Amino acid sequence: MRQVLFVLLSSALCSPLFSQNVNDYYYEIPEYPATYTAGSVAGRLIDGLGFRFYWATAGLRAEDLAFRPTGESRTIYETIDHIYNLTFIMMNATERKPTVFPVEMPEGTFEKKRAAILGFVRTASENLKKASDADFEDFKVVFKSAGGDTAYPFWNGLNGPLADALWHTGQVVMLRRMSGNPFDSKANVMQGKRRE
Repeated sequence: MRQVLFVLLSSALCSPLFSQNVNDYYYEIPEYPATYTAGSVAGRLIDGLGFRFYWATAGLRAEDLAFRPTGESRTIYETIDHIYNLTFIMMNATERKPTVFPVEMPEGTFEKKRAAILGFVRTASENLKKASDADFEDFKVVFKSAGGDTAYPFWNGLNGPLADALWHTGQVVMLRRMSGNPFDSKANVMQGKRRE
């Protein structure tokens, strides 16, 4: 019996999904689904965010994270904090959980925050890809705060947090170029791969 458990556990640990570091998951966009459904299309859209965010934040230096073009603008790091909130909201919607404000940020390094964001994106994508059309009625964007709860249908999640996360990921690309550390030009957003 122990040998059987060892073999099963070893197989699970060696599987591509389990062994793939969350930091590397969006190095390439995952293979597209075999069929078009509401869930597969929404999941693919979120995968596009994951790929873009991966490359927008790959190789950022301390001076990039602190860069702000004007005194009133956000730094790259502050922009990434905002993307953290937006992707957390989308993941929570696909998990049927409310988002409590203010959102608690993880302690630690930029790399931990980056890994968390990539994890939120991956979880949201996986939840959507296995969802039925009826599940979308339950994927509400719910905000909880001291002032009360506010709920929106998933439609608002698409034009709100998801579109906003894509927008701000583009800002990171622009800001890092201004900081002197441009986005890797080999990352091909059409193909979802990095040209070698």
